[in-house]
Amino acid sequence: MIVSIDTGSRLSPYEQVRSQVADQINTGELPVGSKLPTVRNLAGDLGIAPNTVARAYRELEAAGLLETKGRAGTFVAAGKDKARRKAAAAAKSYARTVISLGISDDEALAIVGAALRAESR
Repeated sequence: MIVSIDTGSRLSPYEQVRSQVADQINTGELPVGSKLPTVRNLAGDLGIAPNTVARAYRELEAAGLLETKGRAGTFVAAGKDKARRKAAAAAKSYARTVISLGISDDEALAIVGAALRAESR
């Protein structure tokens, strides 16, 4: 797992950790069952507060991407498939909406791209 903090980014360190770990899980770079670094170790490596990493891990766990197994550590959960199913359902709903509005595929994709970029800032 590779996570870095861009101090010049508009995104908070917590959001940078959360989004980078989520991306690595969703792309399969971090496969199901992979053990993540401890909160303290990752925070130390990144030079940020442990509470920042803990918040990111908590939100990823709430989203079903991570699971904590007590003292054994934090692992990539099998629930990532659930997250992908939710995203696919949202995409299908969006597709129906843009088709009903007569928006072209290219324009619909541009709208999604702009929304993703806006949300990641």
